[in-house]
Amino acid sequence: MSRTTPTETKLVICVWHPFTEWRPKPAMTEAIRKRWPGMQVLHLPNYERLADELPDADIFVGYSLRAEQLKGAKKLKWIHSTAAGVAQLMYPQLRDSGIIVTNPSGIFSVPMAEHTLGLLLALARNFPDSVRGQDRSRWSQQEIWDKPQHLTELNGKILLIVGYGSIGREVAKRARSLDMRVWGVTRSGEGDRTHAERIFSAAQLQDALPDADYLLISAPETLETKHLIGTAQIARMKHGARLVNVGRGSLLDEAALVQALESGALGGAALDVTGTEPLPAESPLWKAPNLFITPHTSGVSDRLWGRQTTILIELLERWFDGRELFNHVDFARGY
Repeated sequence: MSRTTPTETKLVICVWHPFTEWRPKPAMTEAIRKRWPGMQVLHLPNYERLADELPDADIFVGYSLRAEQLKGAKKLKWIHSTAAGVAQLMYPQLRDSGIIVTNPSGIFSVPMAEHTLGLLLALARNFPDSVRGQDRSRWSQQEIWDKPQHLTELNGKILLIVGYGSIGREVAKRARSLDMRVWGVTRSGEGDRTHAERIFSAAQLQDALPDADYLLISAPETLETKHLIGTAQIARMKHGARLVNVGRGSLLDEAALVQALESGALGGAALDVTGTEPLPAESPLWKAPNLFITPHTSGVSDRLWGRQTTILIELLERWFDGRELFNHVDFARGY
């Protein structure tokens, strides 16, 4: 596919999301215009004018572009997703169009790793019940200790990371500083072993589960990963193990999780993502015992849009120089 020069290029930025921090900041547009004054850069605050601006757009920067919108984008050559997850773009019309798709993979890894470490510590030290006690002005020392899930330590425990990509590796680096033993799971069984004691293939997941003290789900959302962890997988875990999901809600069978928490098969769990977001008030997850929920904030940071801007400008530099783009989405893999 032929690439345009800056003066020939129209770039459209458009994301609207109810959570304001997922919306691109004006500084991104300003930085691109400053770098390439001759480029036409349009930042739309919502989707009202998108259909009018797409027909002559060369590059689209956003979260989603539906199949019916793609029909009108006759000149479109490249879509850059502002979300690392691209399941919303995995439809046949886009796959067969020849349009390049990239994402900002890697920019969420550090805040998500720090958030995950916080969840692991919260489960081990039962911070949620301490906060509940504080809300009731109650010194709950004995109550917390008397729970079947005694206060414990992370050192020496096995952390099994399902989805040992950029997020998993950042978690592993921090977990090793706490003397945790890190095992990773990748599709192929290959990966960076700098911080991982062992790496399993996806086909070997069942073999790794029985030894895990903590199971972290950080894999991408694809057709193959739907309910990757369910009743059968939880049944293979040791009694009282803990589970954390920062990947996507679809990767975990939430009914199986609730059942395992209610029976005590799992000693605790923490979710930053759920199958339906926002999580409905009637969801049984809210009342599940020993479950800590954060509202999909693991990737949120005051440094987010600076990182988004840096990666987009670097990709644009490569685009105009005729160099290969990184973070290229593989439609066959789904990420």
